[in-house]
Amino acid sequence: MSRISVIIPTFQHAQTLSQSLDSLFAQSRLPDEVIVVDDGSTDDTLSVLTPYRERITYVYQENQGAPSARNHGFDLSTGDLVIFWDADVIGKPEMLEHLECSLNEHPDASWSYASFYWGRKRFHGKPFDVQALRKQNYIHTTALIRASAFIGFDPRLKRFQDWDLWLSMAEQGKKGVFVDEVLFQVLVESDRSAYSSWMPKLAYRLPWNLIGWMPDVIRRYEALREVIVEKHTL
Repeated sequence: MSRISVIIPTFQHAQTLSQSLDSLFAQSRLPDEVIVVDDGSTDDTLSVLTPYRERITYVYQENQGAPSARNHGFDLSTGDLVIFWDADVIGKPEMLEHLECSLNEHPDASWSYASFYWGRKRFHGKPFDVQALRKQNYIHTTALIRASAFIGFDPRLKRFQDWDLWLSMAEQGKKGVFVDEVLFQVLVESDRSAYSSWMPKLAYRLPWNLIGWMPDVIRRYEALREVIVEKHTL
C-alpha cells in the first residue's frame, strides 16, 4: 500500500488553516504524514495549530515564498505519494481515496488531479493533454504526485508555480490523469497577503495599455506570465 505525505505550505492562513486540517483528518483514506511548513507567518498560525500538533510535523522557515515552502516540505517527506494541500483547501472526504485509486489504476501516470471550486466558482478540469496545457493551466497545485516523479517547484516564481511544474514534468514525458469529480474547494480569503488571492477574470482582459494605467497586481501577473511563456517557449 502506498504511503501518502501531505505537505501544507502556509503564510498568513490562520483563518482557514483549521478548516483545511479538519477536512484532511476527515478523509476516508487518512494521510500517513502531514507536514505543515510555516513560511514566516505573523498571524495566529501557531495557536491555530496547537490542537493538531500531535498529528502533524510543524516546520518554520523565514518567509521565502510558497515554492520554497513546498520544496522544504517535500525534502522532509517520506511518502511515495505526495500532495501539496494548500492551507485554504477544503477537501471532500473521498478526495485522497479517489486520487490514489486513479493513480493505482493508471501506473503510467505521474500525478492525478480533479476539478474544484475557487470560492463559488467551479473550475472544470479536463483529461490530460499537453497541447491544451501549453495554452492554459487547468491543473491546481493540490494534486496527488508520485514522489519519484516530482522535480521541485521553481523557487523564483511568485505565481504560476503549478503551471510551470506541470509543463516541466510534461516536457520530461510525464503525464497526469484526470479524476472527473469536484474533490475540493479553495476558500477565498480577505487577507491579500496570504498565498491565494483572486481577482475577476474581466480584470485581466481589460485593455490596460489603452487605458494608460495598470494596477500593480495586473502588471505583476503579466510579467510573471511572460516568464512562463519564455521558459517553456509557449
